[in-house]
Amino acid sequence: MPSFPKEERLCGKLATDRLLKGGKWGSCGHLKYCVLVRDAQSVPACSRLMVSVPKKLFRRAVKRNLLKRRLREAYRLQKAVLEGREEFFDILLAYNSAEVAASDILHDEVGQILSRL
Repeated sequence: MPSFPKEERLCGKLATDRLLKGGKWGSCGHLKYCVLVRDAQSVPACSRLMVSVPKKLFRRAVKRNLLKRRLREAYRLQKAVLEGREEFFDILLAYNSAEVAASDILHDEVGQILSRL
């Protein structure tokens, strides 16, 4: 069963700024995403993910945290699609709908995004 270790989490101002300035944006269902391709020699040697659920859409932290957990889990279960490639990706998944989507719907949408890469 794949895990989601610390080195696969995209964090830090420098990495975030690089992603937002140089990444390609797209949308899929309830999600907006930004992807930046990194070469195989980059450190760390894995694809990294950042998840965002805006406070403007969900004032209660409980719902924001629920959606972030669902998005991370959907990515974790499908990240094998990205393995074995010559490049790595920095990915931002931003939730962009005022309704709470079910886990299976988010799983399908994250799968569509990963297959586009």
